[in-house]
Amino acid sequence: MRKLLNTLFITLEDAYLSLDGENVVVNREKQVVGRYPLHILSGIISFSYAGASPALMGACAKRDILLVFCTPRGKFLARTCGISRGNVLLRRTQYRVADDPAQSCRVARTFILGKVYNSRQSLERTLRDHRERIPYESMKSVSDNMKALLPEIAKETSMESLRGLEGAAATMYFGVFDAMLLNKKEIFYFRGRSRRPPLDRTNALLSLAYTLLKNDCASALEAVGLDSFVGFMHRDRPGRESLALDLMEEIRPCFADRFVLTLINNRMVNAEDFEIRESGAVYLKNEGRRTFLQQWQKKKQEMITHPYLQEKIPWGLVPYVQALLLSRFLRGDLENYPPFFWR
Repeated sequence: MRKLLNTLFITLEDAYLSLDGENVVVNREKQVVGRYPLHILSGIISFSYAGASPALMGACAKRDILLVFCTPRGKFLARTCGISRGNVLLRRTQYRVADDPAQSCRVARTFILGKVYNSRQSLERTLRDHRERIPYESMKSVSDNMKALLPEIAKETSMESLRGLEGAAATMYFGVFDAMLLNKKEIFYFRGRSRRPPLDRTNALLSLAYTLLKNDCASALEAVGLDSFVGFMHRDRPGRESLALDLMEEIRPCFADRFVLTLINNRMVNAEDFEIRESGAVYLKNEGRRTFLQQWQKKKQEMITHPYLQEKIPWGLVPYVQALLLSRFLRGDLENYPPFFWR
């Protein structure tokens, strides 16, 4: 259980929520393990399979308190709704911002700023920890060039130019990604990003990690009342969760990419975990996928200090906190959206 931004996160998988007077009560194995006054909460996001009492659902709907249910793995299930008041206004604001090129660029700029900053931080961590095992000078040069792009991104007002800067940074970053793969280079190598289908084992791992992260971001956005299909940088396309793709940009280098590097560099996956088809497509086998998902869930439980809130939270809550911050920015409660800057 954790209270952030006046939102209560229930991370105990078997917790049952009930109402006692003006309090939400967290029960586990018929024992009360937490009690929080409703008047101090703006939302409750539960990752428990046990659910909540109808009385609590009604109380939250009456008081306009967001009550969201997700699976323990983070998949969005449902959100209680009373008389629609807040979400419709939030979504109308989201749509207006998405339709305004200048405002869209302002939000997209923060996502890209976070992405490039965190990509560089990932390089810097490898430079610091594995100096003797990497082409240090070339990687340091890339890191310095990416650093020089940050002020340009921060002041850019054209979406087309912003995409150009993002593309340049991505080319530099993925150009040295192979150097961060430290073990079994004959098996795990990276010659460039390939998708639909992935054409090597590293890309197969990256694609699965990006899919899981996008699903987490989509669930987080839906949980706070935003439309995950209407983005600011990724434009509308039928069936594409564009805002989830926007939100994951800043989290992708420091969570998904580093996770894949850890799997490979710590020898958690092997050549036998992959299937190479006649078309050249590479996919994880069932056993490899099981290992991947187990480690992914462990990673989501690791504690970090959120750079904006300065509070310790598990990695798995980062998309939800960022979605909350984005919704507060769109409502006008924050002057700017604070991107996630990995430390």
